[in-house]
Parts: sequence; structure tokens; C-alpha cells
Amino acid sequence: METLKYKRIMLKVSGEALAGDEKFGISPRVLSFLANEIQEIHVLGVQVAVVVGGGNIFRGVAASAEGMDRSSGDYIGMLATVINGLALQDVLERKGIPTRVQTAIEMRELAEPFIRRRAVRHLEKGRIVIFVGGTGNPYFSTDTAAALRAMEVGSEVVFKATRVDGVYTADPLLDPSAKKFDELSYIEVLNRQLKVMDSTAISLCMDNLFPIVVFNLRQPGVLRQLVFGEKVGTIVRGSEKC
Repeated sequence: METLKYKRIMLKVSGEALAGDEKFGISPRVLSFLANEIQEIHVLGVQVAVVVGGGNIFRGVAASAEGMDRSSGDYIGMLATVINGLALQDVLERKGIPTRVQTAIEMRELAEPFIRRRAVRHLEKGRIVIFVGGTGNPYFSTDTAAALRAMEVGSEVVFKATRVDGVYTADPLLDPSAKKFDELSYIEVLNRQLKVMDSTAISLCMDNLFPIVVFNLRQPGVLRQLVFGEKVGTIVRGSEKC
């Protein structure tokens, strides 16, 4: 019988991933696919926390480049993550999976405020916990929120879902000659300026020797492979064994 390598995980899903093949909005097909993937590991007893981005609805950095105040843009982006989180909660609960949304920006009518001990208790009781609102602060990405929340609730790994099957020397969708990395150190990611997660998130994981696995969300059954420790995608970790 196979043994789970990871029993409590943090899944980071970008807003762009939720849009599917469209540039904006939420794809019901992608939401359903993601919920099926989460359900597959949930029934195995894996405790699942999720951080969702909001780039499919609004990107604060892009708005800032067009002249909007950066703080205002980031707060709008945080609200976009709430929309995505509530949509994911709905599709999970329609599959019979108990789910809680916790937000870094208080909005009691929609979600619980983020309380670390309550989030841990939800996970222990087998509920999926979706963290929205980023860190609650402008200038911090949802990648950083994923790393931060993962450590706060005692996750063992961050699974970073992307459109490609790992980290490459360049964007493989644009450069066919790009080469894939099977494993990287945090320092290599920072020095090469590889777009795994932003530098703040990478530094936070490096300081705490916290492993990150970058994988293709669109590959069916990939979360099951990951929680059993199969070599999928690219793992980022320190010199010590994670």
C-alpha cells in the first residue's frame, strides 16, 4: 500500500489558471476540474489549504503601471481573490466537500476572518480551507500569502499550480529550446530570476527550508502523484532534505 509523503499541503492556484483558455473571468470547466483533483486527495485523508490569486479579474501591478495608485490596485486585486475563493468553495461543496473561506480582509457576511488556530482546526476536521485577500497588505503577492499561510497552519509543502510542467530556463510556451529543471535551490531561483514565485515568497521559504513544487495544473491526477511523493514538475528546496 502506498504511503502519503505529504499529509497537509498548501495549494497555490493563480487567478489566470482559473480563467482557463480565456483571458479573463472564471471557467466553470477549470473550477470543476480543480475540485475533482482536490477531492481525489481529500478522500485519501490529505488536509488541503488553498490560496487563490485574482489575476483573472484584476491585476494591481498592471493597473499601477497604467497610473493607478499601487495600494489601491492591490486592494482591488485582493477583492478579486475573494470572488475566486467563493466560486471554488461553491463547486467543492456541491461535491459534498466541507469547505471554509478565510479572508485577510474582514467581510463577515461572506467569509471568516483569518484566525490561525481556527484554520488549523478546520484542517484537522477534514475541511478544505481557502485563504483569500492575500496577506491583507498591498505590495505583497498571493505567492507570498501562500508561503506565509502554509507556514502558519503547519503545511509540509507548497504546491504551485501553473500552465507548464515545472520550471524552465525560459517560458516554454514562447521558447521551444527552453530546458526544464527537475530540482532547484532557492538561491538558484533568486540568482537566475526564474519566475517560480516572487522573490519575497522564495526568501520566506528559503529562511524556513520550506519546499515548493511547481507543476502543471492541467495534468489529470497530478495532485495524487504529488502527495505520494512522485517526481512531478520541479522541486525547489535547500541543501537539507525536505
